[in-house]
Amino acid sequence: MLGVLGGMGPLATVDFVRKVVQNTSADCDQHHIPTLVCSASNIPDRTAAIVGEGPDPLPAMLDALRRLERAGATFIAIACNTAHNWHGALQEATSVPILHIADAVLDELISRNVREGIIGILATTGTLQAGIYQDRLSRHGFACRLPARQDEVMRAIRLVKAGRVGEAGAILRDQVSMLISAGCRCVVLACTEIPVALDATGDDLRGVTIDATDALSRACVDAYTRGSGAREAGSGRAPASL
Repeated sequence: MLGVLGGMGPLATVDFVRKVVQNTSADCDQHHIPTLVCSASNIPDRTAAIVGEGPDPLPAMLDALRRLERAGATFIAIACNTAHNWHGALQEATSVPILHIADAVLDELISRNVREGIIGILATTGTLQAGIYQDRLSRHGFACRLPARQDEVMRAIRLVKAGRVGEAGAILRDQVSMLISAGCRCVVLACTEIPVALDATGDDLRGVTIDATDALSRACVDAYTRGSGAREAGSGRAPASL
């Protein structure tokens, strides 16, 4: 059973669960993945904690993790990129495997036959400062390029959390364009609010972006299929590391 540690933010959690459903090959209800969602919106701001301006979110994340464990989750996905700064601490606290979103993105790059070059990263300041993507991508031979206007990226993310999705999408569309113009082979949408905003623009950016939310959802389908012996599901790509 998939456990979703979410609520960071709530709209992004809904988008993640929707993508799990969309990426599951199913003919009826019973062919979908049994899923538990803990939308723990009480978890303190992750970026604020990383930059030293807010409380530690780990205790609240551990509380949500325990709820998922008690409810019977057999593997877990965290529907927030920045929260993966605490992936190691969360995994140490449980025997339940927790998928890593950056590993899922690496799988997606491989599936697209992108094995070198410059990758743009659109993410929160906390995700960038923690090196969640830079560390993993650099170990696989990629160089990373960050936005020239990180303040604009953060403004757009806050707009999504405030429900002003259309305004955020216009800002982020421009940021994607600037990174591609600067020589990036593709841009990772490394904050779960970002795909929500870009979807609202109506622009099809799939050819130049990798949606980390979608990549993680595919990894969940792969993990469930491998772990349960369930019927064939997903795209058949190499699964993300557990």
